[in-house]
Amino acid sequence: MEREGRYHSKGGRIRIGVPASLSASSSVQGTMASKSSSDSREPVNEQIILNTYANMRSEINQIYSKITELEMEVSEHSLVIGAIQPLDPSRCCYRMVGGVLVERTIKEVLPAVQRNKEGLDEVIARLNEALENKKEEISEFELKYKIKIKKADSETKEDPNQKEGSAQGVLVGPAS
Repeated sequence: MEREGRYHSKGGRIRIGVPASLSASSSVQGTMASKSSSDSREPVNEQIILNTYANMRSEINQIYSKITELEMEVSEHSLVIGAIQPLDPSRCCYRMVGGVLVERTIKEVLPAVQRNKEGLDEVIARLNEALENKKEEISEFELKYKIKIKKADSETKEDPNQKEGSAQGVLVGPAS
């Protein structure tokens, strides 16, 4: 027996197939007692499954945002490296270290900025690996519990004749 779970996330609804033994209306205690001893991490009911799924999606979103943040820092490091590399190595420059502005030479700062950039690249690579692992984990979870994400009603009721990017308005050209 399948039941439909309602979970609202960014305008979507998740359809989840729950076996009859896990249904909230059936006697879960008797059937789960034997299962819980073999696998203590097995979700018990639909709400726990939905909460677990939401947590997994949240973790993926957090990883995405961290990767984006670090990629922006790498971009900033690249800009700094590009700006100071052609300059005279004995020239004075300033670097922010722990909230304190420190005066150094380009010869001292450039290798440190390059090392920081390389370290950020390594962290991004590890986060991308973790992201792929999480995506696989959530895919397995979706298959195991038959979770399907449906689009919100407002998205499906859009006019099919309207082309993407065809906004109505007035385009004004240069005055003649």
